[in-house]
Amino acid sequence: MGADKITAKKHLGQHFLRDRNIAAAIVDALRADGSDTVVEVGPGTGVLTRFLAERNFPSLKVVEIDREAVAYLRSNVPGAYDIIEGDFLALDMGKMGARVAIIGNFPYNISSQLFFRILDERDRVGEVVCMVQKEVADRICSGPGSRVYGILSVLLAAWYDIEYLFTVNETVFSPPPKVKSAVIRLQRNERNRLECDERLFVSVVKRCFNQRRKMIRNPLRMMISADAGDMPYLSMRPEQLSVEQFAELTRWVAVNSKNAGESATGGQKE
Repeated sequence: MGADKITAKKHLGQHFLRDRNIAAAIVDALRADGSDTVVEVGPGTGVLTRFLAERNFPSLKVVEIDREAVAYLRSNVPGAYDIIEGDFLALDMGKMGARVAIIGNFPYNISSQLFFRILDERDRVGEVVCMVQKEVADRICSGPGSRVYGILSVLLAAWYDIEYLFTVNETVFSPPPKVKSAVIRLQRNERNRLECDERLFVSVVKRCFNQRRKMIRNPLRMMISADAGDMPYLSMRPEQLSVEQFAELTRWVAVNSKNAGESATGGQKE
């Protein structure tokens, strides 16, 4: 079965990369320093897998949910790697290794969920090189003051150094997506803990950006006690705050919370 015989499935968000030069550049961007396992998410027709298999990593695993693609990989893409048929979001990362590097052309329809999963495994995942929709890449790579700065911008920047590597045009995919794509790299930073309650930090960030056009005091109103004093960040908007300022805000909320140990998720809107 040729790669052109595999049908891209809309419900899986599949757009198969056909340009080998771009595939090689994505793989070259992966450093995998100190990683005992490299995990490719959604290999599809194996355009990245072929280059990854040449790198001689200690362990290379590819995770693919599409049975048709799995069958193609087994029959047509040689190399020393293990195929895991299943959903990356449900994968037991504890079985992947102590230090994991992740690479892949992330399915557009679940890219945010993939990043939240990576955040959950941040002590294990040391590096990520991935291709996503350009607007998602712009959001993740943005800093305070940007109109696209959001939940993932803050949460990922808390734990990773983030680089925008290059833009990818629509024409190199089959079928072509309606938007441009981009390749980014996340490298685990040296932060071992936040100087605040980390669950509350996530809750505060999500609540604030779920009402991003309002001053911070509005989305936090239900969390803080009526007799709480004022603090400067309450009159700002969430896109103005850095990771460190959100941590400071979280400490203030913890002291002035209606309920000690507040840990509501506040949703995962972007």
